[in-house]
Amino acid sequence: MATATKPRRATPKTHQTQMLIDGKWRSSASGKTFATINPATEEVIAEVAEGDAADIDAAVKAARKAFDSGPWRKTDARDRGRLMNKFADLIESHIDELAELETLDNGKPLRESRNADLPLVIDCFRYFAGWADKIHGQTIPIRGDYFCYTKLEPVGVAGQIIPWNFPMLMVAWKWAPALAAGCTVVLKPAEQTPLSALRLGELALEAGYPAGVVNIVPGYGETAGAALVNHPGVDKIAFTGEGRTAKIIMRNAAETLKRITFELGGKSPNIVFADADLGKAVDGAVLGLFLNQGQCCCAGSRLFVQESAHAEFVERLVDKVKKRKVGDPFDADTDQGPQVDQAQFDKIMSYIEKGRNEGAKCVAGGSRVGDRGYFVAPTVFDDVTDRMAIARDEIFGPVLSVIKFREIDEVVERANATDYGLAAAVWTRDIGKAHAIADRVRAGTVWVNCYDVFDAAAPFGGFKQSGIGRELGQKALDVYTESKTVTVSLD
Repeated sequence: MATATKPRRATPKTHQTQMLIDGKWRSSASGKTFATINPATEEVIAEVAEGDAADIDAAVKAARKAFDSGPWRKTDARDRGRLMNKFADLIESHIDELAELETLDNGKPLRESRNADLPLVIDCFRYFAGWADKIHGQTIPIRGDYFCYTKLEPVGVAGQIIPWNFPMLMVAWKWAPALAAGCTVVLKPAEQTPLSALRLGELALEAGYPAGVVNIVPGYGETAGAALVNHPGVDKIAFTGEGRTAKIIMRNAAETLKRITFELGGKSPNIVFADADLGKAVDGAVLGLFLNQGQCCCAGSRLFVQESAHAEFVERLVDKVKKRKVGDPFDADTDQGPQVDQAQFDKIMSYIEKGRNEGAKCVAGGSRVGDRGYFVAPTVFDDVTDRMAIARDEIFGPVLSVIKFREIDEVVERANATDYGLAAAVWTRDIGKAHAIADRVRAGTVWVNCYDVFDAAAPFGGFKQSGIGRELGQKALDVYTESKTVTVSLD
């Protein structure tokens, strides 16, 4: 079974706990603070300024001024790119400190923070730095004696609301395209994990971003988040999180017809055919579900295994899962840290109970690990049917459902029988079969013989209720720009 190590008290410097508004660090207007918790020990790390409507208003006004009349509006596009590269260099020079801070506040293993999250953060900023002076329009031959062209302009003030599962990476995915396009931003980090975003704010100021270009207001969704969505000075909202919250945002944003982009949840099908390299497929299934304690929107939580390979595959899978080491995220040998908070822990345990009650067979895990911290054993259910709650609902935790299938038409239909459409994967040596799945499964990303491969150049986003718009790649610039048509008479 999964083993546990006793979490140690980690004490990396926590740096900033105030909010960043108009280039200055300040307490909340109300004077309120909230605690951010170490999920491995359940101890308070720090008290962080709690923003609400008054703080959001100040931040939006600062961002508005910086966009409408500040130096940012006049900053050359190439200089924006150089500034972002300088920011990326500062992040790289503080990579170990930032990785420790991320692990302390979020609970993910330090080796993931240091070797996966931070390199992707740095690469994202550098990628979009290269786009800053390449955002341009077209000349269009129209009828008549006219010269017609389009230009792409920044959408304006972008309100950005990010989740707790990849705190720094989500900052990068939101800030990088927005700043490359020339927008100003007001960021509301997740209340569970505000510390690394605030530290990035310090580095942004050190890099030389003008006052008001980057603003950070920690707080709760019902107060700070809602105020950001409702504020008439905000031109666009970018949100990553739950679908239920996105629906509230969409309704409220309609009052001012804000541009919106959503990256939401998933119940991604991971399809293994009998002709696949089963060893690689097992490794991919473990990565695809258990990465980041299962707290990934694109987690391959519905593992469809062809019937003729099912027995062998499950035996290999269970053997690998039971060897995973759960415990102190600062331990170099740890494979899985704690869930982010008590609420997430309770939700996951409730779904494990539902799985058992509905008749699924728990073949690995299924219990808490230790008596302190929010640790859940990596869990695998076999004999899962499509109607079970663990096969329908996004659990957002280390719970994998194995589902048998027989042939390609059947598995495509079942894979698509969900309101989600964020990601999918297929494992097979038959290239025709792989392309057929990629063509027919309704998902924004399809991985073939791999899982969780991300690159700043590759767009990411969902079909159906998994989102609106795309992040990363050139497509991300589309959602932070407006197209303007200019027609000039040559008469």
